[in-house]
Amino acid sequence: MTRMELQSALKTILGSNQVYFQAPENKKMSYPAIVYELNDIQDVYANNSTYLRHKSYSVTLMDKNPDSEFIEVIADLPKCKFNRFFVTENINHWVFTIFI
Repeated sequence: MTRMELQSALKTILGSNQVYFQAPENKKMSYPAIVYELNDIQDVYANNSTYLRHKSYSVTLMDKNPDSEFIEVIADLPKCKFNRFFVTENINHWVFTIFI
């Protein structure tokens, strides 16, 4: 899966265009929304060169609803792992790591 395929999958899950790669500056977001960013790149080496490259993205679902319908759908994505939950300014945040 590429980053753009991840973007498309997240838009499909949310059913809107409120999906952003990296946090938008000076833009008022409406909720629910998803912000995701590159979290890590792990290389596997063989024969003195990179054999495989695994990227992981931090995906944050933001919703005013503490029982958001999108939590389970995102958690069911392949190679997805739930990391943490927090609340800021009455907006619930669920943070996941997705490996692609």
